[in-house]
Parts: sequence; C-alpha cells; structure tokens
Amino acid sequence: MTIRYRTAVVDGLNVFYREAGDPSAPTLVLLHGFPTSSVVYQELIAELQDEFHLIAPDYPGYGHSDAPSTAEWDYTFDNLAGIVDRLLESIGADRYALFVHDYGAPVGFRLALRHPERVTGIVSQNGNAYDEGFTRFWGSIKAYWADPSKENRDGLRGLLTREATEWQYTHGVPDTSLVNPDLAAFDQALLDRPGNAEIQLDLFLDYGTNPGRYPQWQEYLRNHQPPVLAVWGRNDDIFGPDGARAFTRDVKDARVHVLDAGHFPWTTRLGQSAALIRDFLRGLSD
Repeated sequence: MTIRYRTAVVDGLNVFYREAGDPSAPTLVLLHGFPTSSVVYQELIAELQDEFHLIAPDYPGYGHSDAPSTAEWDYTFDNLAGIVDRLLESIGADRYALFVHDYGAPVGFRLALRHPERVTGIVSQNGNAYDEGFTRFWGSIKAYWADPSKENRDGLRGLLTREATEWQYTHGVPDTSLVNPDLAAFDQALLDRPGNAEIQLDLFLDYGTNPGRYPQWQEYLRNHQPPVLAVWGRNDDIFGPDGARAFTRDVKDARVHVLDAGHFPWTTRLGQSAALIRDFLRGLSD
C-alpha cells in the first residue's frame, strides 16, 4: 500500500491531506491537534493502511495547507470543522470513524453533531470532551479566555517556542529515545512562519468556546451511543486520563486504555495503539 499526498481546494483554500488504504474499506479520519499536523499520523497510517482507509487532513494554518493571515481568515474551531466537513464531502467520504487528538476533539465533535449518521465510531487519544480532562496546564489559557487582553495574549507566546513544542512530545514519556525529533522540528518550522503566532493565539482564545459545548457533545454520546475507544497517555499534563475515563459515563460500552505515555501516546506506543485501534475498527463492521 502507498500513502498519497493530496491537496483539494475548499472554500478557496488549498487543504492538504494524506490518504492511504482501499477506499472501499472502513474509513478512519484522523484529526490532529496543536502544534502539529497530519505528519504526526504518518507511522500510524502506515500501520493501519493494510486493512482500513485513512484520511488525515491539515487544518488551515497547519502543515501543508494554506495559512491565510488572521486578517484574511477567521481562525475558529467552527471554521476548522467546516473546512474538514467540506473536504470530506468533496472527496466522497460520507461514512467514517473519527480519530481525535487535542484540537481534533472539538473539530471531530462538531462533525459528529452535524452528521451523526456518518460517524461509525470515535477513537480518542488525549482528545478531551469533559471538564475532568483539564489540568493545571490550562490556568493561563483560561485567564486569557476570561480577559483577552494584550498582556494575557502575549503571556501565552511561550507556548509557541521550540522548548514548549519539544516538551509536548517528551513530557511524561518514560523512554524519550522513542520520541522522533523530526516531529517537533517540523512543527516548529511551521509555527515560526511569519504571522503564524497570531493564528495560534487566536485559536487559543477560541478554544474557550469548547468547554461550553461539552454538554452538547455528551448528549450526542448518550443519545447516539457511538462506539468509543479512549486510549490515553497516563502522564499527559495537558489532558489528564480522567478525561478518558469520563467517556464511560455516557457511552455504556466505551473502552478505556491508559498507557504509560504522554500527550502523543501513539508516537511512543505505536504497536500497542495500532493494535487497539485495529481491534476496535474491526468491531465496527461486525
């Protein structure tokens, strides 16, 4: 099998995505988080493409997709979800499971609310939908939500540095020799593009719209009972494992696995993560 690197024009923007596997096979849409892009799924796609159809888009402002300035495009999670929704429609993906990580959760749950009939299941690897998932990490970001002053905005610029990017990949990882340094290097090169800091700071602010929507997402889970697999890093100091366990409140058969990993569990526990995801996806077609 081969991973293909494609670009589609959506709402006038060039939107990049990775695609692999047989399009007639069950589809998994992989939605990335901050500060990365679909590149973070390259190895996972390679592991799963023999049996499944994988689609991993880059949001505007990330990866190889267009990154218009904040004056040209409104960077909100509603708009990110809208772009992904129209991308999937344009390539004929009308039934799929969702893989959500970090920012991928608010994008994915917006898709699920729009099209519950299209979603066959949800894989969450540190993709939060419950207040229990928040940690102390969010203190300064929550202060920014409450008061989006220049001082609070500028106080978050440290999250855009090389040190912060590397921390996200290495913190809580028992064996950091398993962390591919190419990921942080690629992410940081794109974060450092002129104007990209303002994109990220706008999205930090708009992330504050998500906790207020948690009750809607949880109602969707209760009413539709989509199969859920939550595979989280136990040592993640951004979204803690209580966010994984909370899924069991609303989805009666939710599967929860907590791995000895950090914020990106599949990058250092690839074989374990891929095996759990493969078993879960097979069960969706039984």
